[in-house]
Amino acid sequence: MTTAFVLGGGGVLGAVEVGMLRALLERDIVPDLVLGTSVGALNGAMVARQPEVGVVERLTELWSATAQSREMYGDRPLRTVRRAVSTGTHIYSSKPLRNRLHEEFGDTRFEDLPVRFGVCAASIERAAEHWFTSGPIVPAILASAAVPGLLPPAEIDGEHFLDGGLVNSIPVGKAVELGATRVFVLQVGRIDRPLVAPTRPWEVARVSFEVARRHRFMREMATIPDGVETYVLPARGTSTRDDSMRAHRDFSSVQARIDATYDASRAYLDEALADPPGRRP
Repeated sequence: MTTAFVLGGGGVLGAVEVGMLRALLERDIVPDLVLGTSVGALNGAMVARQPEVGVVERLTELWSATAQSREMYGDRPLRTVRRAVSTGTHIYSSKPLRNRLHEEFGDTRFEDLPVRFGVCAASIERAAEHWFTSGPIVPAILASAAVPGLLPPAEIDGEHFLDGGLVNSIPVGKAVELGATRVFVLQVGRIDRPLVAPTRPWEVARVSFEVARRHRFMREMATIPDGVETYVLPARGTSTRDDSMRAHRDFSSVQARIDATYDASRAYLDEALADPPGRRP
């Protein structure tokens, strides 16, 4: 059996994946393959480097530190306006995230990790899904997390990349393609909430993205071959409030999200693993 952890994107909601990881690793469920998109690339890199329950403490520390700091998205409004005007593409600098990643991973390369790891990003020039599987991991994570409009496109070897969620937010199909026979899907909860038609201009992009994200995920789930066990872990502590324009800056509920999702995931695994439901959820 080849076990894959698939960690989806979702910005600040990525904290829920820490609770899911705790529930999995406490059961001694460890991955042979880890795939991550956007914030899932960051969480995924941590578990691919340390595939044991001890990584949960480090992840919790990182998320808690972010919650207590204004570093990531703490620019004053005037500064963000100036940056938007001067660059024409984004309102935040990627420097704080880059610095944080270098502090954590340094020059670590994909080849150094004990678990096979892949990071998804969207290539601008090729208009294509791109998978980083070799070389330094910090540039790959930056590319995967380059949220359009918030952070600048990431340039690697002359090519520009945007957030991997644009092309494959929850890459469950990629895990199957790479030979996974048991897939644990760590998603941030947005696929569970009903969508409604946008009523304001700024809601149009969000709803459009959600349609694309959910369509691909549901299509891939529907085509998973027989014999592949798939478990979609439940996210908790999220709501429609997380869809507001300012939600990406709200780290106030990080610990509550982690704890609530851990409890829900533990209960889910107790039931699902006791009686695997026809090899699918």
